[in-house]
Amino acid sequence: MRNRDYRRRRKRSSEDESIKVIPLGGLNEIGKNMTAFQYNDEILLVDCGMTFPSDEMYGIDVVIPDMTFVAENREKLKGLMVTHGHEDHIGGIPYLLKKIGSIPIYGTPLTCGLIQNKLKEHGLKADLRVIKAGDRVVVGSFNVEALQMTHSIADAVGFAIDTPAGTIFHTGDFKIDYTPLKGEPIDFHRLAELGRKGVLLLMADSTNAHRKGYTPSEQTVVATLENLFATAKGRMIIATFASNVNRIQKVIEIAAQHKRKVAVSGRSMVNIIEISTELGYLDIPEGTLIDINKIKNYKDSEIVLITTGSQGEPMSALTRMASNDHRSVQIKPGDMVVLSSSPIPGNEKMITDVINKLLMKGAKVVNSSIADIHVSGHPCQEELKLIHSLLRPKFFVPVHGEYKHLNEHARIAESIGTPHENIFILKNGSVLNLSADHAEVAKEEVTAGKVLVDGLGVGDVGNIVLRDRKLLSESGLILVVAAIEKGSGFLVSGPEILSRGFVYVRESEELITSAREIVRDVINHCQEKGLRDWAAMKNAIRDELRTFIYETTKRSPIILPILLEV
Repeated sequence: MRNRDYRRRRKRSSEDESIKVIPLGGLNEIGKNMTAFQYNDEILLVDCGMTFPSDEMYGIDVVIPDMTFVAENREKLKGLMVTHGHEDHIGGIPYLLKKIGSIPIYGTPLTCGLIQNKLKEHGLKADLRVIKAGDRVVVGSFNVEALQMTHSIADAVGFAIDTPAGTIFHTGDFKIDYTPLKGEPIDFHRLAELGRKGVLLLMADSTNAHRKGYTPSEQTVVATLENLFATAKGRMIIATFASNVNRIQKVIEIAAQHKRKVAVSGRSMVNIIEISTELGYLDIPEGTLIDINKIKNYKDSEIVLITTGSQGEPMSALTRMASNDHRSVQIKPGDMVVLSSSPIPGNEKMITDVINKLLMKGAKVVNSSIADIHVSGHPCQEELKLIHSLLRPKFFVPVHGEYKHLNEHARIAESIGTPHENIFILKNGSVLNLSADHAEVAKEEVTAGKVLVDGLGVGDVGNIVLRDRKLLSESGLILVVAAIEKGSGFLVSGPEILSRGFVYVRESEELITSAREIVRDVINHCQEKGLRDWAAMKNAIRDELRTFIYETTKRSPIILPILLEV
């Protein structure tokens, strides 16, 4: 009954109904994907991800979308639809729930399993509702159909969101793989049906929009893995993304064929394998999987290690192996280390450092520059053209990418027939007002941006703190400690000069002595003038010392005066 009422309402009012499309993350950046769709007093969310900090974000753990708009409209929220289980699509969910409380969350079985595991780490519970490709759910005024998509993680779907204004199709992350390792290919027939009925707006993955041709099939990687297994004489250590369940399945199958035992290292890898096995996404032959502490009981030629660390992450299992910090595994000559991934932009140096350490220990390293050991999970230009041709959207918004990716995707859409004026390159916080025959970007924007997570602190580290951390990392800190008599203002003790990350005091006695004299002169000068304003005195010390240190060393450390009143 509810679906029939919905269809009658849409037929009657679609011409003058309006939907607001509000990206909150994932535009002009890679990661932290999140989009809100608003109809009157109802809001539907799609994805809620995170991203990793850049090099300038010292000490930051993760970066999540600014959820101010969502929190301010929490009573309007009807549900969260999740396209797949990658961190850049689910990593922000715990912080969302802490901010707004419970909300229905819809996802496929593996996606919900990964979300539940993540929430467990935060001590949270959620209203998780499992859906499968082909299912339809009614969420407020939104009638959502999940469609099968192929990606580098199993159970990925796109969403056809039927709204009072028309159908919006959100691809999520995807690639076109006609021969996926597991599951069905993309439901092209259903996509074509949607295109014939009419798609008002397409929002599509732009990550590989600058790459020509097609993304290779995952079967390419399988052929390479089989060749590597056939030639390896010692241990094989395979580092890949923990979420690439289908590739892990193939590694396990090939290992079993070659009579090798499989051990697992890395917390996220262990968790993913446990969850995937419980849900039936991994089928591990009996006796193949062993505890990592038992690998010493087998010959090197009988062992395969599946591990995290393909991006050179500092605390990952592979990095600890390369640095001799791993509790159970030490790299040795004869080991073959396979990095089954491509470098994420910004991680190149970390990966190179790990490779160098592995080579120094005598290991053979195979990565994507040497063999076809990884394929992308995102569509190249010809795949994007196919999706546009099937769906034939009236309006188009490229998503999931930096500006260069969005701009190139816009060019592709225009090249196959979408009018230039119907393509909108938005930014996080933009509001696209969308009706059956018109779309325009509103002048007003909603609050959007980055929220930094540092330990248990969410959003309490901003630009000023990051600036101080940057200065500390570049030039260090000088502490000036002095005791001053309360009544007279005379210097009673000190000043003591403490250096942290600036110079080694014992080797810079002349510099420290001169700095101490400058501070003493400033305090005495303030005493003679009868100045008792502690803030002014600290500023005077800071200014005089900053000038002296820069003229002497050409460095600009943070200077922190501490005055004790006695």
